Amino acid sequence: SAQRRGCLTAGVYESAKLMNVDPDNVAFCVLAADEEDEGDIALQIHFTLIQAFCCENDIDIVRVSDVPKLAAVVGPSEESGEPRDLHCILITNPNEDGWKDPALEKLNLFCEESRNVNEWVPTITLPE
Repeated sequence: SAQRRGCLTAGVYESAKLMNVDPDNVAFCVLAADEEDEGDIALQIHFTLIQAFCCENDIDIVRVSDVPKLAAVVGPSEESGEPRDLHCILITNPNEDGWKDPALEKLNLFCEESRNVNEWVPTITLPE
């Protein structure tokens, strides 16, 4: 839904740029990494910085451990049709004040419940 509305930013660097320019517009953050990404020190440093930024700015954040499943959900870039960096995805607030996505509200509630049990960056498993 966010992608259709132009409210989705994909990529570690693209997300970092957006958070630097307009952090108040970021509604949700997804960090995705496979087992092979766990050894990528640069990516892990970016994740740590993004997580800290999200916590400091009250941006809900989740981790996903299956990049191919996430790619199937998000799909290729609409502009180029090429696969894109899905290690970090941001969902921004749309310009229309009336848009409330029920799925985003469920994710926000899930994150709030996770924080109540001291799980600050919960991991979600994508369905088959």
